[in-house]
Amino acid sequence: MLADKDRIFTNLYGIHDWRLAAARKRGAWDNTKALIERGRDAIVDELKKSGLRGRGGAGFPTGLKWSFMPKQSDGRPHYLVVNADESEPGTCKDRDIMRHDPHIFLEGCLVASFAMGANACYIYVRGEYRREYQVLEAAIQECYDAGLFGKNAAGSGWDFDCYVHHGAGAYICGEETALLESLEGKKGMPRMKPPFPANVGLYGCPTTVNNVESIAVAPEILRRGATWFSTLGRPNNTGTKVFCISGHVNKPCNVEEEMGIPLKDLIEKHAGGVRGGWDNLLAIIPGGSSVPMIPKSICDTVLMDFDSLRDVKSGLGTAAVIVMDRSTDLVKAIARLARFYKHESCGQCTPCREGTGWMWRVLERMVKGEAETAEIDLLLEVTYEVEGHTICALGDAAAWPIQGLIRHFRSDIERRINARKAGKPALAAE
Repeated sequence: MLADKDRIFTNLYGIHDWRLAAARKRGAWDNTKALIERGRDAIVDELKKSGLRGRGGAGFPTGLKWSFMPKQSDGRPHYLVVNADESEPGTCKDRDIMRHDPHIFLEGCLVASFAMGANACYIYVRGEYRREYQVLEAAIQECYDAGLFGKNAAGSGWDFDCYVHHGAGAYICGEETALLESLEGKKGMPRMKPPFPANVGLYGCPTTVNNVESIAVAPEILRRGATWFSTLGRPNNTGTKVFCISGHVNKPCNVEEEMGIPLKDLIEKHAGGVRGGWDNLLAIIPGGSSVPMIPKSICDTVLMDFDSLRDVKSGLGTAAVIVMDRSTDLVKAIARLARFYKHESCGQCTPCREGTGWMWRVLERMVKGEAETAEIDLLLEVTYEVEGHTICALGDAAAWPIQGLIRHFRSDIERRINARKAGKPALAAE
């Protein structure tokens, strides 16, 4: 288990006051000026050495992403945009960071913006996060009043402004280019890439889009050093991570833990175990609703990091662990997720616009056992036609949960179809 001394988020549960004075006592804004005085290249290099990978789901190396920003300005301003549009079902880590520990995050906004040559940062907050929006606005005002933001931010000689933008609750705006479109006042629809945001982003200027957690951990990595962070976790999967554990556990929670912790240990030690005991477990979605589920046999031994979950044909994603015990109707659960992705598709790409609706309708028939057995393979084939054939990853997100269901629980669907043909009620999971 992660030692308390290695925790970055010291107020994840809101036990202490979130305001500036209390945050400073817990270590936030500790000599931020010295961090900035190291210079842009030194900050980016330290992030690269730490091995930090993006905490928003894709797991792209954060330091490398920052290095894509132009070193010299061509006259266009640079921007940091923070993706706080946390709309992935099962995910609520950024919510608690913004609500309970906003100053750790805001310090990260200043340091990261400086490292990328950005004098302005925009935080795009999910439409449903009203309380978090209010706390961020109040915390930003505290920063301006204390001289941490604005002209000569934190005494560093760097001018910095930070703005909060409240979204309207569209899942698609969690995709970085759709988020930029929404910030510009347009309909939130993903852009074709290239050009990438580092060259042509917000208002046509060089922009980096990062997740809340990725930005929030940066100052502490710089203070303690890349070696400290890289010794936590496993090679290529370093550091700490906030895991969201929900579903059929005795104590649903958010918890900061080491990357690479065994999934079983994570649930047993922090979430009070599976409801009815570990043997009552049926399946787990390990990284938010868009990644394929894995059955109990894999959950017994799998480690919670990017590479380990990729090796079992799933993914860490946002590290939102959704636990499903033997009472769960898995086919119905995945049909419900399919309906969500159908509803949230922006409709720009034909495979996603048409495919998400088709997949949902077929799954709804499978829930009732009204499909034919041959349609299982047809459904699987359609998921591969949607996956990878869209501008953004929403097509993948719609396809992967269905692929996980068919890969591991095809027999559940077949049993329903056979029961229907025999004139019996479609059977739930046994």
